[in-house]
Amino acid sequence: MSEALPGVPALPPGPPPRDASAVVLFRHAARGVEVFWLEREAKLRFAGGFFAFPGGKVDADDARVPVQGASGEGAKFVVTAARELFEETGVLKARGAERLAGLELDELRRALLAEHLAFADLLAQRGLTLHADDFIPAGRWVTPPYMPRGFDARFFLVESVPSHHAQVWQGELAAGEWIAPAEALSRWERGVALLHPPNLHALQVMARFIDAPSAVTALRNPPLCTDFVSRRIEFQRGVLLFPVLTATLPPATHTNVYVLGTGECLVIDPGSPDDEETDRLVDFLKAMESEGLRPKAIVLTHHHGDHLGGVKHLVACTDLPVWAHAQTADRSPVPVSRLLQDGEVLHLEGPVPMNWRVLHTPGHARGHITLIDEATQAAVVGDMVAGVGTIVIDPPEGDMGEYLRQLARLEALPVRTLYPSHGPVIPDGPAKLQEYAMHRAWREAKVFEAIASFSGEVEVSDVVPVAYDDVAAFVWPIAERNTEAIIDKLAAEGRVVRQGSRVQKR
Repeated sequence: MSEALPGVPALPPGPPPRDASAVVLFRHAARGVEVFWLEREAKLRFAGGFFAFPGGKVDADDARVPVQGASGEGAKFVVTAARELFEETGVLKARGAERLAGLELDELRRALLAEHLAFADLLAQRGLTLHADDFIPAGRWVTPPYMPRGFDARFFLVESVPSHHAQVWQGELAAGEWIAPAEALSRWERGVALLHPPNLHALQVMARFIDAPSAVTALRNPPLCTDFVSRRIEFQRGVLLFPVLTATLPPATHTNVYVLGTGECLVIDPGSPDDEETDRLVDFLKAMESEGLRPKAIVLTHHHGDHLGGVKHLVACTDLPVWAHAQTADRSPVPVSRLLQDGEVLHLEGPVPMNWRVLHTPGHARGHITLIDEATQAAVVGDMVAGVGTIVIDPPEGDMGEYLRQLARLEALPVRTLYPSHGPVIPDGPAKLQEYAMHRAWREAKVFEAIASFSGEVEVSDVVPVAYDDVAAFVWPIAERNTEAIIDKLAAEGRVVRQGSRVQKR
């Protein structure tokens, strides 16, 4: 992404969140309570690569399934919970299901997944009934507005019985297992199991399990939630996310502020020029003091307005020092007290000490930096990649050749999870970096072919509709900046000749 460009229209409001249900399935085992969690397939559009509990969106047919002890909206969410639980784990939480053998359950599950059999018909044909008492309401969570897809999800606490045999069939899910909540949280702390706030909260509650009633009370009362939207987002231990509204390129609407550390912490890219947005960030930092977080400095990944728009106000509110690369410092609206250099390590004390290595990664901006956690290989990548949309390389500041070299450098390190400044987190970092490199090579070939299709010189602006014939015309102002960067790279390689705004194949 980049700062907003003239001529690019704002996005219309997105659709409202979709109703959904999720199930915290638990059982009593020899070593204590266990929960059944799932690893979502990496390529899924929503929460791909994350760990979660069984669940999914409400289907229209769910409303026609009767539920003993519930009606209306309440019944609908119970039905969705029961259906999704069966589809994703093979556990059919219905009265009478204990009469069904494993092979019959498998056949019913296949028919349901293939949409050959409706859930209402499955239950009716086998004489099964759903009871609200088996699905204990355990909270409500609404997806934050910055996410590209939104859900309004009801959670339920459901106890498994010995006749249940939970098993994941690969497809939308990569894996599933019974696990002690403490072990699940250990994986989260090590950065190998990413969790959205509802699932992190549920695991923290279940790790302290005494009985179902007290667990439900805790599940229904998560910290730092307003109107069911969490203000505390920590996909892995020591990486807190706080999105703020900024004037950035669509489809993004926010810049992700990251708070790194478990004791001492760094605040990365306070990008909003709106003082009220920055005040929300200040309030969040104060709330985190109760967990022992102590802000140490503000770090800027680069100088664009959607990354440092709020730095002046944040400094005024907190008196924190600002750290940045020298080629960002010379364009910062506030003095920079520490110039960050390629290869240095930022050490943060805390319950889990962290070491973040600085990489100078120019290309999008001359002073752009990336931060990499040495323990988990998580990378805060600024505008090297985006979780939504694309990255604009805008000459003369942007340099396509250098940008591609830095992408290759990151891929070779290697890195694991990427935390971009715009859009959702990217669990499979190497795959995303490779995808970006391949896409850039493909687009470069299209630009070169477009130039070659003209006889003699052509205006750069006339190349864009040919090279970007696969995107809508309103994107062309952005595409023209990338085209300029590609042409500069081709000219440096001697493949084209450029004179001002005109270019031709050599």
